[in-house]
Amino acid sequence: MPRGLSRDLYAAGAAVLLVTAAVLVGRHIQGTSRTLFVDWPPLLASWEPHLGPGTPAAVLVAIATVAYGPSLAARLPWRALVPLTWGTAMAWTSSLALIDGWHRGIAVRLTTPHEYLRAIDRFQDVPAALRGFTRHILLGSPDNWPAHVAGHPPAATLTFVLLDRIGLRGGGWAGMWCIVVGATACVAVLVTVRALAGETLARGAAPFLVLAPAAVWMGASADAYFAAVAAWAVALLALAVTRRSLWWAGASGLLFGLTCYLSYGLTLVALIAAAVLVLGRHGIRGRPALLVPLLAGLAVVPTAFTLAGFSWWEAYHLLVTRYYQGVGGIRPYGYWVWANLACTVLITGLATAAGLRRTGAVLVRRRGDPPDRTAEARLALLVAAALLALLVADLSGMSKAETERIWLPFALWLLPACAFLTLPRASGSAPAGGTPIRAWLTAQALLALLLNHLLLTGW
Repeated sequence: MPRGLSRDLYAAGAAVLLVTAAVLVGRHIQGTSRTLFVDWPPLLASWEPHLGPGTPAAVLVAIATVAYGPSLAARLPWRALVPLTWGTAMAWTSSLALIDGWHRGIAVRLTTPHEYLRAIDRFQDVPAALRGFTRHILLGSPDNWPAHVAGHPPAATLTFVLLDRIGLRGGGWAGMWCIVVGATACVAVLVTVRALAGETLARGAAPFLVLAPAAVWMGASADAYFAAVAAWAVALLALAVTRRSLWWAGASGLLFGLTCYLSYGLTLVALIAAAVLVLGRHGIRGRPALLVPLLAGLAVVPTAFTLAGFSWWEAYHLLVTRYYQGVGGIRPYGYWVWANLACTVLITGLATAAGLRRTGAVLVRRRGDPPDRTAEARLALLVAAALLALLVADLSGMSKAETERIWLPFALWLLPACAFLTLPRASGSAPAGGTPIRAWLTAQALLALLLNHLLLTGW
């Protein structure tokens, strides 16, 4: 066995051990002290083996992607690959969601007592709702917001209010919005990798972006929508610095501002943006004016919400208080600070664990690399920035449990590390699209299928 492959398998094995430890230790803690507040630690899920109407479609999408994905990603014209990636990601996400059935898998996901659609009727007067938003965050406040409404800036809830106003009412439309928009995150990551690290690595990452186990939680979670907005903010920034486009810079800034008003934790996407700016520094030096529309766009959404009477900082500090008023103040940090990483393994898969091993190897040897390895080093830096953002979120203690959903915006940026698995190795092993790549893709698909058929996931 080639040395590189054996090391990849060691990395995957270590990931399996981490998940196993999280399951066993978590079951012990939950069985004795019941302080984890999840039924199947480390995931917020319950054991419920089942089949559903989405089962045949999910299996077919998985088989087709494993069989033809690598070769199509390598050969198709770029303009055809992009929509195919989006369409296949939508098919994979929606078919996985439909394993639980239309009603339970999509239509009622965003209508439960903790979700956004429960608060739509309280936004009949949007300016008044924004002015009084912070008065309903704490648990002891009158008519306190549902958990997810209180836990996010109001742009999250306003999205569903606007869908309702234009006639797309109810959980079905809201769920499909999250699936359709969320699937574009794969395209955004693909565009970013191509702009910063070249088309070869982008094509190598495409099948892994499509067939990610994260799709189990992308349908139909609002965090999939948040992930897409954040991903496009990064993608447009990458296009701005590589093409020196003022328009892309302004659009990127606008989306970054919106991202911060969809989720407080997504301010950490700034670390990924910083990596893009470092990688695109020559474009900025060549056209420093790019920073003007970027910053101007960045100011639009915060200014609009501030003028409307919503204070981001006040709301965030109140949210921290509410977090510790609820189960967040009871869940043990000592368990979740590492069990959250086990959740990350489950949403990114064993192939990503192997890819991250290779990412580290690229970063270690980058100084002595020949010129043709520059693209690999650039991708490694982008992935490392996403991993750093995820680790900061972990150490903050504000993400104890449910990170299989909350960390989707960061986890998607770890998946491009799988592109390193598609590169021919010096030992002469199979090239991209060969059996080892299909084996990794099969492992990704099987993990997602097992998770959604054996567990009833929730958020």
